[in-house]
Amino acid sequence: MGLREKQSIPSLVDALPGRTQAMPVAETHFVLGTQMQPDTTLAMHQALFGMGCFWGVERYYWQVEGVYTTAVGYAGGHTPNPSYQEVCSGMTGHNEVVRVLFDPTLVSYRELLQVFWEGHDPTQGMRQGNDIGTQYRSGIYCFDDPQMAEARRSQTEYQNALTAAGLGSVTSEIVSASPFYFAEDYHQQYLAKVPGGYCGMGGTGVRCAVTA
Repeated sequence: MGLREKQSIPSLVDALPGRTQAMPVAETHFVLGTQMQPDTTLAMHQALFGMGCFWGVERYYWQVEGVYTTAVGYAGGHTPNPSYQEVCSGMTGHNEVVRVLFDPTLVSYRELLQVFWEGHDPTQGMRQGNDIGTQYRSGIYCFDDPQMAEARRSQTEYQNALTAAGLGSVTSEIVSASPFYFAEDYHQQYLAKVPGGYCGMGGTGVRCAVTA
């Protein structure tokens, strides 16, 4: 598949078929020691972000106070339970994403959005640095109307800051969350398991102020 095709999301008809079986992952987070699966007995909220290579994105978020657990996976496309190789083919439509379960009494969704905007360059379209393809696009995947409103407000504020700095336009997609599929277990908390691992992440240098 050529570069042009890898920067276009396939239709449902053209996407790979996938499978019914979910990807097996460890029960506990390698760094935090918390449960990888959502615990319905805990009053946790969830957020879903795509910022390029999910290894580095996950490391950003597991370091945030108030985050209960993180997991890397795939969302935003068509193929159920895809493999990493299938996502990299460009024929699933999925993005590399990080699911964040957080305690809203300790950290707000607004603060997680600040990490999102400042942690990568959201102006690059279907790429992040040298990583090129639909799976590296910038995206916020919202679980309810308040998250959608907060995400869109923060986008406007960050775009204003980019414009003031003479930088480009935000290309991030902000849409309702689609199903999240776990990535393979070796991808989970990868940069803790492999501290010297590469992940091409970089922001614009423009700050995103958190306001009430």
